[in-house]
Amino acid sequence: MSQRFDVIIIGAGGAGLMCAMTAGQRGRSVAVLEHNDRIGKKILISGGGRCNFTNLDAGPENYISSNPHFCRSALSRYPAGEFIELVRKHGIEFYEKTLGQLFCKHSSRQIVGLLEGECRDAGVDIISECKVNALQGDNGFQLQTSLGDFECESLVIATGALSFPKLGATDFGYRVAKQFGVPIVEPRPGLVPIIPKLGDGSPWPFIELSGISISCVASAGGQSFRDQLLFTHRGLSGPAVLQVSNYCRQGETFALNLLVDETSTALLDDARQSRQTPDRWLEKWFPKRFAHAFAKQFVPAKPMAQMKQTDRERLVKQLLEWKLIVAKTEGYAKAEVTVGGVDTNALSSKTMECCEISGLYFIGEVLDVTGWLGGYNFQWAWVSGHAAGQMV
Repeated sequence: MSQRFDVIIIGAGGAGLMCAMTAGQRGRSVAVLEHNDRIGKKILISGGGRCNFTNLDAGPENYISSNPHFCRSALSRYPAGEFIELVRKHGIEFYEKTLGQLFCKHSSRQIVGLLEGECRDAGVDIISECKVNALQGDNGFQLQTSLGDFECESLVIATGALSFPKLGATDFGYRVAKQFGVPIVEPRPGLVPIIPKLGDGSPWPFIELSGISISCVASAGGQSFRDQLLFTHRGLSGPAVLQVSNYCRQGETFALNLLVDETSTALLDDARQSRQTPDRWLEKWFPKRFAHAFAKQFVPAKPMAQMKQTDRERLVKQLLEWKLIVAKTEGYAKAEVTVGGVDTNALSSKTMECCEISGLYFIGEVLDVTGWLGGYNFQWAWVSGHAAGQMV
């Protein structure tokens, strides 16, 4: 005998649980099927264990999608303040870290507990370690799982995408989309460390700088982000680089401004009068190891005042507009999100329902909607889950 529900949600992450509690509060019978042994695994590790659960400034401009207007409706109908009120209701202490980013004061487990508690109060059944082996849509939906058969009127795919495979990420959501003829925008790793090449195509020469962090503005695809840059044992990471990784593919160029508050004219005037060697001159702004490696790479080891003007100009240009090429990224294993996914042109922006398949919904990261670093992707989970939960 099949277990029958009004709504079945596959995936107990942020979007799936938000959808479940919203639908349950409307009196719908809801089951959430999760293939992991625990719910909310990505929530638990996020924000260093404190969960950057939203951003006060979340708006359509903070998301990348091939259909950039898709997210507007859902974002406008469930603003960040709505989830913040839910956090307050549960007595969870939080703080603003920077740039509107809100974190739990104590533990990300509190956000999972909030969602689980709301689902429980709404009568939602959460079923863990339940793998969906097959599904079909025939006058509703029929699912064959490792824990028996299920039926439902509305089926919501909230399985996430390909980032963090160690947490159980799979392509299940994409396979469901393909099964029902829903198009996919080619996915790729997002918010991911970059392994760069120099602008002339030569290999990355700064492996020895691993662990050094400096401030910069990173730019790509018409977007710029002022934040920290981190040198790793393979390339570049840190918030600034993670942000621009959403906007540049393999083989494309991004740029770094390492001295944001300086001008080319002022730097050249200072360099022209300096008796210091370039590495010592750069130590005014940068850690010693970085200053020495950067100077060695780009200019001769002679006092700045004795250099050719073209050498000084080359060094200053690298400092203010250091162009690098994406050789590759660290891939899904290190990616915080997936760019691309289920094509939103095939869905209703108000309900997240497929235009051609009645009762089939996609929400959260499985969609071709990707937020910036800083709580925007959790906000998308809440708003897309809420939008679908109001309709299923």
